[in-house]
Amino acid sequence: MSIHTNILANIAAIQARIDSACQLYQRQSPPTLMAVTKTRNAAEIAAAIDAGICDVGENYLQEALDKKAELNSYNVNWHFIGPIQANKTRAIATHFDWVHSVDRAKLIQRLNDQRPDELAPLNICLQININDEDSKAGAAIEDAVELATLALTQPRLTLRGLMAIPVNTDDNQQQRHNFAALRAILSDLQETFPEAKLDTLSMGMSGDMESAIAEGATIVRIGSDIFGPRPTAAQ
Repeated sequence: MSIHTNILANIAAIQARIDSACQLYQRQSPPTLMAVTKTRNAAEIAAAIDAGICDVGENYLQEALDKKAELNSYNVNWHFIGPIQANKTRAIATHFDWVHSVDRAKLIQRLNDQRPDELAPLNICLQININDEDSKAGAAIEDAVELATLALTQPRLTLRGLMAIPVNTDDNQQQRHNFAALRAILSDLQETFPEAKLDTLSMGMSGDMESAIAEGATIVRIGSDIFGPRPTAAQ
């Protein structure tokens, strides 16, 4: 089976899962399916776009820029979803449509100041460390309002919502509990800032997508279930 055919079949299967979950949990609007493309080559990404993917998520800046240049004829939304180093913010602000991993005030300020004037405001999500894990990036829950307040004052940014990578578990109840906690934070922000366009919950990956949909995900980030296992480094 060709790469193109395999990816097409995988995306169709994921869309069927999304449709089934939306029906089960009475969701009127399905979440956007983002293809997470770290370590994937341009041919694989092109196959996914040809199969209907309109949103591409990248974790590593230089890898993303190289692939974006190869795929510049495709009209898709490019999302930066990995940890952000402060010295990389100019390139991120220039080359992406969305940034999901904003977790501190310095990044908010730099992304705003470095977003080119000729581009539309950069869509951002605040990444929340929902389980307070030392090994993961993300702002503390109690800092969400302060960061949102700052982001909403920036003319070159549009704060869209929240992102989280909860603790890895196969327990459906725990998955839903974690996602519900992120949804509750967004709800609080919507009440605090009723004028803001806070419409995004970026949550859910291959192993917990249905739980995320149950709790209101508007973007699900899927990699391995689209492309298969990641290539391993040569020994």
